[in-house]
Amino acid sequence: MSETRLDELKKDAKIYFVGIGGISMSGLALLTKGYGFKVGGSDNHPSDRTKMLADSGITIYNCQEAKNIDEFEPDYIVKTAAILPHNKELARALEKGITVFDRSEFLGIITNSYKNVINISGTHGKTTTTSMTSMMLIEEGLDPTIHLGAPFDGIGGSTVRQGTGRDLLVSEACEFKRSFLEFRSTTAAITNIDHDHVDCYPTLDDVIDVFAEFINKIDDGGYLVVTGTDDNIKESIKRADKNVKVITCAVETDADFKARNVTYTDGLPGFDLIAMGENIGRVQLRVPGAHNISNALIASACAYLNGASAGSIIKALNEFGGADGRFTIKGTYKGAEVVVDYAHHPTAARVTIDAAMHMPHNNLLVVFQPLTFNRVDALFEEYVTSLLPCEKILFSEIFTDREVIHEGMVSSKNIADEINKRGGNAEFYADKEDLKKRIDELTHEGDMILILGPEDIRELGNELCPGDK
Repeated sequence: MSETRLDELKKDAKIYFVGIGGISMSGLALLTKGYGFKVGGSDNHPSDRTKMLADSGITIYNCQEAKNIDEFEPDYIVKTAAILPHNKELARALEKGITVFDRSEFLGIITNSYKNVINISGTHGKTTTTSMTSMMLIEEGLDPTIHLGAPFDGIGGSTVRQGTGRDLLVSEACEFKRSFLEFRSTTAAITNIDHDHVDCYPTLDDVIDVFAEFINKIDDGGYLVVTGTDDNIKESIKRADKNVKVITCAVETDADFKARNVTYTDGLPGFDLIAMGENIGRVQLRVPGAHNISNALIASACAYLNGASAGSIIKALNEFGGADGRFTIKGTYKGAEVVVDYAHHPTAARVTIDAAMHMPHNNLLVVFQPLTFNRVDALFEEYVTSLLPCEKILFSEIFTDREVIHEGMVSSKNIADEINKRGGNAEFYADKEDLKKRIDELTHEGDMILILGPEDIRELGNELCPGDK
């Protein structure tokens, strides 16, 4: 982890983002412009995000060629992990001796530049928890800078918010390729620990180890906010060697922050929020599922420890409508409610399907696309057992943007076939148009269509509900 701060970079520097159209990169580019740097970047896939960046005054190149570096003349390069050494822009930058930062390194520089930094990590629930925390801090008037992994209506549909000072930053902290080890924290949260990113972490034990390293990056005397009932988190804490204050969160169990008297109305949870032994109010969430109670507790603790009052916490939770792609209601199709969610991991899929099952509907049709072949190969049994209870599930082929596809690789069809062998009701469609036709055949008024997976499959929600927001 570098100790470099933004004010140690060259004054009036020109910073160039290779792969600027990504969710995180586009947000970092906007923040960087807000810090007073001249910003440019490239992406081979023009999109609404790259147009938005261009409209904000950022120089955008819709290709990745060496001449872009010659023309823009950057002082620093920021690249995503997906950019390979033979990339023409990266190669030219290295030829010219330009300093190159990985995305995580640059975000680490930003974390070093703030007095108080809340980093929210965990295998599942990071975006929702970070969004909830952000709402509480904004409601309190603490003017945080915010970095999210998805657009959020609470900050104008953006992934970032620029505070006016350098007092408080709240950010997602992802473990993929050990990225979060670049980040400094005064408060760090771990929502849960599960086996994921199997290309980086062959075993669950490896994941537990890297979270222990993350704990060790917290400032001395800082806070660690955790789900107190997660055994993997407990093991990470044991393996860490750091002087931090551990704050526990739990549902109907003794903890520093706990939910008591939990009830459900049309699948939406309500509960009394107990903070450090005091009942600070009744919460009625607008997002479904027991997992969102846990997310709300983690967020409440992070915000409380950084100056949010009970009133701001309760008000924010009661008004929170979810981040984009996290149980987002897209509209209706043939009278059926269409919901999209990023849940691509078997654990996330299971809790999201459970949340949907407790909401009003006739039949529930699940459309599912796994993310990355290596994840499916390593967690095949978990996919089968998590998705087997679906009354009807339609599979699209696995999506990947970072693997070389070759003959003989596992397929979504393998999951569907195994589910059917065990008495389930699954179908596989290699072609998206065939999948849409089957959705049309199966859908009736009063049903719910739940589309789970990466943006590639969630786009179906927009296609089914083109006139809805």
